[in-house]
Formats: sequence, structure tokens, C-alpha cells
Amino acid sequence: MRYDLKIIASWIEPGSKVLDLGCGEGDLLHFLKQKKQVAGTGIERREARVARCIEKGLSALQGDINAEVLDYPDNSFDYVILSQTLQQVYEPAGLIRSLLRIGKKGIVSFPNFSYWTIRLQLLLSGYAPITRQLPYEWYDTPNIRVITIKDFRKFAREVDFKIIKEVAINTRNNGKIGKTIKFMPNLCATYGIFLIGK
Repeated sequence: MRYDLKIIASWIEPGSKVLDLGCGEGDLLHFLKQKKQVAGTGIERREARVARCIEKGLSALQGDINAEVLDYPDNSFDYVILSQTLQQVYEPAGLIRSLLRIGKKGIVSFPNFSYWTIRLQLLLSGYAPITRQLPYEWYDTPNIRVITIKDFRKFAREVDFKIIKEVAINTRNNGKIGKTIKFMPNLCATYGIFLIGK
């Protein structure tokens, strides 16, 4: 499992009800079900990924996370997870509000666009950066937003939600190995992970 998902999993209490928005092939949900006995559900846009979740014995729906979250009543889940998906969302404030309406807590992670190699690549080449974390050309990327760790903290104040816990990380080996970054995380970390509440 990816290093960022291990951190997210460590924040989830055993036996919790969890909704994973943009769950991919269900790696996190499968781990949480096996190791922490969570009752988990995933929502994923791509049909092939939903099929992989179902093959693993997971409950997963195919659909648009923005629309699907509207169908859940208040406080349906202990945790709602939005892992490396926020940068692909058209209305992040609305989705975060929905996330915190249906979940007691939320966990949000995203690639940090202010990582020093991204800044350097833009400065020296003049082209939109391409990195392991953001591996697309500007014209074919699913990422419609660029977010930094500092941006997300400011966003929390503006949208009026609480950051309960945060960690900045760097990863390597396809994200399987990583480390926590404490010194100048907005400059030195590839990802930000936030536990949020109302």
C-alpha cells in the first residue's frame, strides 16, 4: 500500500464507518476492512476500478462523487476520505462541506504544487511542470486545480472548517516508501494530508 494511505489508515479508529471518495481499486478500503474491521464504502468514477473493488469483496459505487455525496444523510460516516482527488474537483468548497455534513471527520490529501522541484522546473524551463506526483501534460491532465499546503490552510479558514491534524510527506518507489517532512513542508513536501472537522 502507498505510504500516504498508510498514514491515512493510522488515523482511522477500528470499527469505524468509512466512505472513500475516489477510492480507486480499493487498496485503502481493503486494508481498513482487513486490519481495522471498518464498515467501508467507496465511490469511484471509473468502472474498471469499481470492478476491482468488488473483486476484493468491497462495497463500491460507480459515480460522480459530487453527486453521490448528496444522497447520504447527515453523520452517516465516522470518516470520509478524499485521497489525492481534491485537485480534480470542480467545486472543492461544496464537496468539503458535503464531506463534513455526511462524515464526523474528513481526511483530505493532495499533491503539493509548491514542492521545490516543481518551482525549479517552472523557473528554469518555463513549461508547466511534470513530476511523479503530477505526471501529465497541461492539456491532458485530470487535475484542474493546483493546491499547496499553505493554500489548503487558508482554504480551511475561508470555508470555515477545522484542521485537526496534518502531516506533510515525501514519497519514492511509486509512493510505497516515504518520510514525514517537518522542516518547511510547503517547500519540501510532495504531499499534504489533513484530518479535518467542523
